[in-house]
Amino acid sequence: MIEIKNPADCCGCTACVSICTHGAITMFPDALGFLYPVVDNSKCIDCGLCEKVCSFNEHYDCSLNLSEPDVYGARHKDMKEIETSRSGAAFIAISDRILECGGVVYGVGYTDHFRVVHKRAVTKQERNEFKGSKYVQSDLGDVFKQVRRDLKDGLTVLFSGTPCQTAGLKAYIGEQLCQNLFLLDIVCHGVPAPYVWHDYLAYLEEKQGDKINFVDFRDKQTFGWMAHKETFRFAGNKHFSVINVKESFTFLFYQHIMFRASCGICYFCNTKRPSDITLADFWGWEKTNPDFNADNKGASLILVNTDKGRKLFKKAEIDLNIIPAQLENCLQPNLQHPSIIHPKRLQFEKDYIKKGFSYIMKKYGKQGWKMRVKQMAIRLLRIYSK
Repeated sequence: MIEIKNPADCCGCTACVSICTHGAITMFPDALGFLYPVVDNSKCIDCGLCEKVCSFNEHYDCSLNLSEPDVYGARHKDMKEIETSRSGAAFIAISDRILECGGVVYGVGYTDHFRVVHKRAVTKQERNEFKGSKYVQSDLGDVFKQVRRDLKDGLTVLFSGTPCQTAGLKAYIGEQLCQNLFLLDIVCHGVPAPYVWHDYLAYLEEKQGDKINFVDFRDKQTFGWMAHKETFRFAGNKHFSVINVKESFTFLFYQHIMFRASCGICYFCNTKRPSDITLADFWGWEKTNPDFNADNKGASLILVNTDKGRKLFKKAEIDLNIIPAQLENCLQPNLQHPSIIHPKRLQFEKDYIKKGFSYIMKKYGKQGWKMRVKQMAIRLLRIYSK
């Protein structure tokens, strides 16, 4: 029987829920909206499957991995795809190959009022919702079971997600059905709290007196690929409303103060990935080719981790401009170690529970009085030092 005594021991991948044939496990949210498995003892037969399938540990399966990943920088040949994607649109080229052979693509989109969830796509139009970054842990629902049904029906499946999600799915599906399953993970910085995201949207809507109908976590088209600025559009305004980063969800994100506890001990922050292909922004592309992303439109970093990944990537190359790269020039921090969780992470959660969103934004966001005083002091120092 699975029992989570330390929140950091669970990444919320849903493998244990999916494999339980007696329906004895349910995912329940904690105070920040992170989902954890809870066992109904009256239904549990103590078969041990839930413990066996858990892959959030240092023994996750990478038996089919190459000795070192093949490393590339990539940009889609269609500039429109680049402009509407987070990086170089490598995901579009790869997922197109799956869809064109009648396969299924799983990725992250929205439901309800911008609640972040995993979805199933069988057309390019449906798949396009997966473009762009979503800096919230996605709700997987029963997606693992859907993937299994698709594979049993003989369909080719591409599943994209965080490495803990792909590792969980791989363990759940097992070797027999894995032949037609392609796993694609991202170099993950950490997953922020779903409830904080929900409250942030409500906070913005109250502040603007209008309903949000469009969200962009990183507005590349307006600010360029390297920027991390949020953009929102409201129902009564045809123009984009750009929210100052000093009062943003983004600022809390980069403090690592609202991450899931497991992100601080993530086992997948290395180059032995649990997926066939890994994608990321190609930071440091200048070291490989100073002309490759000269327009600042975006470039993808691709790690091909398995022979299966090689075969899929070979098919995707037709839509990509690629350059071989050296792994040592592409080692982002989260390919080397987990993000360091903010030392006040637990206090943040306590404050959120007790005093709500507005309070934590004032205390931990840049709109807090201590930060404003510090910024004013810096500005005055610059003025008087001239």
